[in-house]
Amino acid sequence: MAKGGTLGFDLPKVRNIGVIAHIDAGKTTTTEHLLYYAGAKHKLGGVDEGTTETDYDPEEQQRGITIYSACVPFEWAGHTVNLIDTPGHVDFTAEVERSLRVLDGAIVVFDGQKGVEAQSETVWRQANKYGVPRLVFVNKMDVVGANFAQTLESVRGRLAPDPVAHGKAVPIVIPIGSGGPADSRTPFRGVIDLIDMKARFFDAGDYGKTVRTADIPEENLAEARSYREKLFDELTQHDDKDLITSAVLEGQDPDPLKVRQLVREQCLARLIYPVLSGSGREHIGIQPLLDAVTYYLPSPLDRPPVSGINPKGSKKEEKRKPDSKEPFAGLVFKAAWHPNGHRFFVRVYSGVMRTNMRALNPRRDTKENVAKLYHVHADPNRGLEEVESGPAGDIVCVIGLKDTATGDTLCDTQHPILLEAISFADAVVSQSIEPESGGDKDKLGLALEALQLEDPTFIVKADKDTGQTLMSGMGTLHLEVKKHRLERDFRVKVRVGKPRVSFREMMRSPRQVVANIERLGDKPAMAMLKVSFTNFRSEKPVAVFNVVNSDENPTPVAFLAAAERALTDALQTGELGYPMMHAQARILDAKFDPQLSTEDAFVAAAIHAYRDATRDNIQLLEPIMKVVVTTPSIFLGNVIGDLAKRRGEIDGQEMSPNGELAEVTGRVPLSELFTYANEVRSLSQGRAAAAIEPHSYQPAPDSVLRQLLGE
Repeated sequence: MAKGGTLGFDLPKVRNIGVIAHIDAGKTTTTEHLLYYAGAKHKLGGVDEGTTETDYDPEEQQRGITIYSACVPFEWAGHTVNLIDTPGHVDFTAEVERSLRVLDGAIVVFDGQKGVEAQSETVWRQANKYGVPRLVFVNKMDVVGANFAQTLESVRGRLAPDPVAHGKAVPIVIPIGSGGPADSRTPFRGVIDLIDMKARFFDAGDYGKTVRTADIPEENLAEARSYREKLFDELTQHDDKDLITSAVLEGQDPDPLKVRQLVREQCLARLIYPVLSGSGREHIGIQPLLDAVTYYLPSPLDRPPVSGINPKGSKKEEKRKPDSKEPFAGLVFKAAWHPNGHRFFVRVYSGVMRTNMRALNPRRDTKENVAKLYHVHADPNRGLEEVESGPAGDIVCVIGLKDTATGDTLCDTQHPILLEAISFADAVVSQSIEPESGGDKDKLGLALEALQLEDPTFIVKADKDTGQTLMSGMGTLHLEVKKHRLERDFRVKVRVGKPRVSFREMMRSPRQVVANIERLGDKPAMAMLKVSFTNFRSEKPVAVFNVVNSDENPTPVAFLAAAERALTDALQTGELGYPMMHAQARILDAKFDPQLSTEDAFVAAAIHAYRDATRDNIQLLEPIMKVVVTTPSIFLGNVIGDLAKRRGEIDGQEMSPNGELAEVTGRVPLSELFTYANEVRSLSQGRAAAAIEPHSYQPAPDSVLRQLLGE
């Protein structure tokens, strides 16, 4: 859009969508074709060549995977589509999480040969968490062994086993054939639209841009009629307005417009997930997918109003509708480092975000100047398009905010609202990091600070025992990418230590302690705290409460606040240097002396209480990972035996319909998995693959604790 073009923003024709999938299912190739056919780019890029639009980062181009979600706007059939391509690798799951938080709809891509894979389940659960309507695209129908019916059944069986609770995957576009010319008597060559009962063929000479509509080939007609009958059976179960039911019962062909209306209504209600098929690599089936985005996925108006609390005074829940007349409210869902100023991506939920406005950040209670707004393409080094405003439903980029980070709310200063922040998984792997040159210490500190601003799952802190700087993340690949970015983008040469596990701590049993402080150094002092320490389950890692009853001589609020802060810090640091999990401290009683008591005395009392409560009372917890290994069945014994050696517990096994492949699911301590991705390949002549994701924290064996303590 040109500068100021957002003033003509047609909200019902806006689609904020994401492309999500398991790694290597073909998300980025599919995205390339969406952009190419929509005219947003003039040449198709290739993942293998490192020339795709959304994989702009050199690290992505080198590895052939997507790491950073990229927002790309384009036009299709009179609609504005803001499309975000997201990673499939579990180490970058935060990118998927923050994208789904602000998107209205999604395309879930599956490999037509492999069906549902481990990370497919993760992203599907994330979409469920945010109530995101979605389309299913069965990709790679041209590869050897591709099977549309089997993939459909795996989606139904593993992702939506209960249609009442989870909705049902329902085909609307089916493939003509499968596999390539060399391996199939009926190779994949086109698709059938079950709604208008027409075949679509795509001209390979212009990369599928030319689409030919034809009658369904005779040999595919019976299959198409069978799928269509099942589609109508599903749709008529919830056809309350009788859009097509009467026509179907009378044996008539229902109006395609009414069928699409019904598909849309049921997709938005998540009663169904429309299923399409194609091949990005062979340029087949992408235009029907684009049409389906405009037909069936929601506009911002189709989504519920966003909820938040009023941070001033009442703390009551408030809602904001996707209406430009409402007060402005937006969520910063991504921050990106740039040498000319950090870039912040904002989903505007209500009102209008304008240039030169002052916006409130209620979490920090600060005001930000919004100097300029942009629409931005995938590559942050180009494609900035200045706009005067971002209305409700839009995604815009702001440069140079001072006190804002990922997950923060920006809102109207006169109508404050604090939107629910994005929640992220805990980091599970740490490495020490230091500059190769002592003179680069400050430069490294600033660079690490910038990377933390971008990525909430990347944590940097000092080890209190060794003084080393530790960086923590979601996996070894995650940290490896950060190291390369430090060296490439920030020009800081660094040394890193071996990966190590990020443990957690938990108290073995509850304790109630009384701490008395009578001296601070060589000076008399006075502070008394009675504190109860217990374990509890909560979204927050630790909680500290002051429940001191008022009496004739109430303890000053400042003293109690100092004690609360000290207890919070202590619980977050832990006795062994790892954060406490599920720890709760309650200040039950306090006493002070007007002459001898100070905030420092109450801090000392809080620390004393914490040490008494945790002495010989700490349970070390280690991160347990869910491991899913797909292997040729002849190597199944090798894989299971190896997992057992790694202290793994097997949860289940599944065989493919032809018995050639096996999938093993288990739980294994992270400390046993640092080199597993390579080692599982050596167990299977390079043919097995593993997907690993965080599962839980469980008590570590005493041997692990003794090793940590150097015993």
